[in-house]
Amino acid sequence: MKSINQVTLMGNLGADPELRKANDVSVVSFNMATTETYKDKNGEKKENTEWHNIVGWREIAELMHKYLNKGDTVHITGKLKTRSWEKDNVKRYTTEIVVDDFILIKKRTEKTNNE
Repeated sequence: MKSINQVTLMGNLGADPELRKANDVSVVSFNMATTETYKDKNGEKKENTEWHNIVGWREIAELMHKYLNKGDTVHITGKLKTRSWEKDNVKRYTTEIVVDDFILIKKRTEKTNNE
């Protein structure tokens, strides 16, 4: 039986993508928010925001750094990956979405003084 590790998200960047080199390979990282809107039992509108750690490698990293900015809406496909490291003799873990592909849906529009 084949396994599938596939994630699809559409949300807004919480920060500009940060580009760095890891062993001469480009890697970009940023956080992304997805927000669910629903009505509670009293009919009041509520929102629940989840934050996701996004990582892109090589050409995807370069493209994301070039074209994406804080506040942009983006559609991302990729896979979940958990990595670990040790700090102060404590093993720590994080789960990230490693990007396979992305589509810029909407650029954040800058507010003018009249808004």
